[in-house]
Amino acid sequence: MTQVEESAGTPLMPERSAARAWSGVVALALGTFTVVTSEMLPVGLLTPMGDSLDVSEGVAGLTLTITGLVAAVSSPLLIPVAGRFDRRVALCALVIVLAIGNAAAAWAPGIGVMVGARVLVGIGMGGFWAMAAGLAVRLVPTKSVGTATSLVFSGVAVASVLGVPAGTYAGALAGWRAAFLGAAGLALVVLIALAVLLPRLPAEQAVSLGGVMRLFGDARVRTGLFVVAFVVTGHFAAYTYVRPVLEDVSGAGAGMIGTLLLVYGVAGVAGNFVSGAGAARSPRRTLVVISAVMAVTVGLLPVVGGSLLVAGVLMAVWGLGYGGVSVSTQTWILASAPEAREGASSLFVGVFNGAIALGALLGGLVADGIGITAVMWLGAALAVAAVATAASGRAPADGTL
Repeated sequence: MTQVEESAGTPLMPERSAARAWSGVVALALGTFTVVTSEMLPVGLLTPMGDSLDVSEGVAGLTLTITGLVAAVSSPLLIPVAGRFDRRVALCALVIVLAIGNAAAAWAPGIGVMVGARVLVGIGMGGFWAMAAGLAVRLVPTKSVGTATSLVFSGVAVASVLGVPAGTYAGALAGWRAAFLGAAGLALVVLIALAVLLPRLPAEQAVSLGGVMRLFGDARVRTGLFVVAFVVTGHFAAYTYVRPVLEDVSGAGAGMIGTLLLVYGVAGVAGNFVSGAGAARSPRRTLVVISAVMAVTVGLLPVVGGSLLVAGVLMAVWGLGYGGVSVSTQTWILASAPEAREGASSLFVGVFNGAIALGALLGGLVADGIGITAVMWLGAALAVAAVATAASGRAPADGTL
């Protein structure tokens, strides 16, 4: 048996085998995969959803926006509500909410029920992400925290590569409702995995909403959240409209765009682990590099992306960079507030999801008002702002996590 220690100031966890500890980490990774897949599922199903619910694709697309906004608002609220509940119990409860939301979406006879279902998905996602993000440090030895955190967040990257395309494929084969029903079934699998594989995880301390908000007063937390806001807003301003940009600049057809996005996604999974190892040593240096890589690749795409080969290389490098954003920014936040990991994580999830919605909105305004390739300049400019913020702001000491 291996005795697992937490960071300074946290009580020792009971002894358990390394295999049991890592199986808990895998269960959390499966959970992040499931919540992100559930959030993004409408992306590949908008047309059949709109036809079935008798609404436009634009209105159907609001089901994605609603989920992100609910997650952004609910995540800072759910940590105080969870109080001193055992985190295994709380995570299981949130996954049940997620399963109900997906099942309700599969049944929804109209847009009203669908909106309510997506609100439940947003609550389940926001709460699960906020709690799960800081639990790796409680499950494995200190030397393995970076790897474990990367594994938990690999669920986010793998969802973009496998989860959403799989849902789209299931929708094409059996109808869009079957895709949501499959997500509900996957949530039940996660529920069983969490109940069986996670140890008891007593709450470290009760956190009030005021306590969560006061964390923003810490300069290190505040800097990390601004980096998240800039880099994630910039990414989604550009990435949301990458298909029409590739069509316009590279002349890529639908099949080639699918290939380029797959290349991007696979590179993103690799970037998650590469950046996770780097962030464990130095969050500041890792985020400066990631943001700079994004600024260069996004900015170059409309300039030199006329060649499909060059466009493919740029998409791969972009994916490699952005794939490390979640784990690197989360590492920054956790290292900045080790005594209040859940509260800081809830702020992180709120800002992250708010930035997704803001990025898509700003990108749409720029695309309509200036031109489709201008969204790349916007994304590059916000990535540069992230570089400047990460380089000049207060950061946690290297090797803190």
